[in-house]
Amino acid sequence: MQRNRLDASRARADTRQWVQDRRTRTRHLIELGGLVHKAGLVDLLDDDRATLLGAFLDIANQLRIGEEGDDRNPQQLAAAWRRRGLRAFDADKEAIAMAPPSDRVKNNVRAEKNLRLPPDETPA
Repeated sequence: MQRNRLDASRARADTRQWVQDRRTRTRHLIELGGLVHKAGLVDLLDDDRATLLGAFLDIANQLRIGEEGDDRNPQQLAAAWRRRGLRAFDADKEAIAMAPPSDRVKNNVRAEKNLRLPPDETPA
């Protein structure tokens, strides 16, 4: 048991560049997965990863060439998505602030049950 703790401590303190880069990439990927969860896609699609990938490919295609019937260019589309995401983050912060202290989890973890995404107010 003590040896495992020592090994884990050494692993956390490893300062080699490739280890730091791997940790940074891992953290980034975990955060992106959290966004997929926060958007409710995992539950809506019953964790169907092929459908999620298809949706992401469609989003990437919209950003590359635009969407049929949409007057917005890819930059305008991305800006609209960004505004909606920022509103969702703000709503999440408000939900956490409004939750009783006993419902708040350490390190400001989201209070998803109280989160209500605002409607998209994108100008046409």
